[in-house]
Amino acid sequence: MLQVLDIERVAAKDIKVLADNLSLGEVRSTIDFYYQVQESRKAAANQNLALTKAGEPASLVDWITDSTLRIESTIKSVMDHWTLQDELSTWARSIVGIGPVISAGLRAHIDVTKAASVSHVWSFAGYNPTMVWEKGQKRPWNARLKVLCWKVGESFVKTSGNPKSFYGPIYIARKKLEIERNESGQYKDQAAHVLATRKIRTTTEAHKKYITGVLPDAHIHARAKRYAVKLFLSHYWAVAYELHYKVKAPNVYVIEHLGHTDTIPPPNWPM
Repeated sequence: MLQVLDIERVAAKDIKVLADNLSLGEVRSTIDFYYQVQESRKAAANQNLALTKAGEPASLVDWITDSTLRIESTIKSVMDHWTLQDELSTWARSIVGIGPVISAGLRAHIDVTKAASVSHVWSFAGYNPTMVWEKGQKRPWNARLKVLCWKVGESFVKTSGNPKSFYGPIYIARKKLEIERNESGQYKDQAAHVLATRKIRTTTEAHKKYITGVLPDAHIHARAKRYAVKLFLSHYWAVAYELHYKVKAPNVYVIEHLGHTDTIPPPNWPM
């Protein structure tokens, strides 16, 4: 339906009509398209900057940048309206770092009726470290959801300095713990496993770290991010469970936190 509209003249009433008629499948496809357009807009902006610095005309590239930005804005507006009609998405948007596009993507990909526990959600998002994808086999996780969760983690990192952030400080605290464990040699076996199962150039700083029995900084950063995202997903599943089944979810969001096993309830819930 969006393709028949003049993207430069999408009125508020058109946004509402688009949002009110979206299927979950269309939301999934639109979110994919949104991020493709975003990358194209960034590339065009870089080309525009390069041409401008070189003193060359860039009117067409400038138009492409503006046009893709308008498409982004329109999709975001549609998802803004769509997610505000859904209580689960509204809760997700109450979290610092989660906006209408990410919340729409989560809502379109995660179905609580198909996930008996948060472990199913973690596996579906590619957060099960024991899951192996052999050559020739079907991918055992949802690649689009995994990318979306990566963006969630990046958002938590970027907003970690916000005083209202819930998961940002958890990422920071977890990273501190990961660094302590790494420096004390607790990840020696994991470092050896990486060297045995992955092709890492011997000239890289990462390889130098692994051969000494410690994980490189980027690996520690990723571990801390995954921890924060897994906690968020457990909260997302718990809220979804309660909204759908009208009873509180089992305490499956009990998670090891800073060396202890704590129950961390979903923030901003009930709303």
